[in-house]
Amino acid sequence: QVQLVESGGGLVQAGGSLRLSCAASGSIRSTSPMGWYRQAPGKKREMVATITGDYKNYRDSVKGRFTISRDNAKNTVSLQMDSLKPEDTAVYYCYAGINFNPYWGQGTQVTVSS
Repeated sequence: QVQLVESGGGLVQAGGSLRLSCAASGSIRSTSPMGWYRQAPGKKREMVATITGDYKNYRDSVKGRFTISRDNAKNTVSLQMDSLKPEDTAVYYCYAGINFNPYWGQGTQVTVSS
């Protein structure tokens, strides 16, 4: 059973930056998707960014501001978030798709003040 552990959330002012990191307890193939989702209060969980092999996918509202990266040797995935906006406030969850099964981290809070 793979476990995902996130770190790096916090409180930041609008326009600031944060970096989220996620470490997997086991080996994840580079062809398996990893990424980040978020859920704001009263809203559905939504995809933020995913990476599968060399392919990266971003939701439109974060393109040009967020950058996803992955270290396959260390089984980690990171999300660099720049130019943060109050609407980015949410709990951010690390995700991994392994053998067609979804795995989730416990979530880390990101709060952007205006």
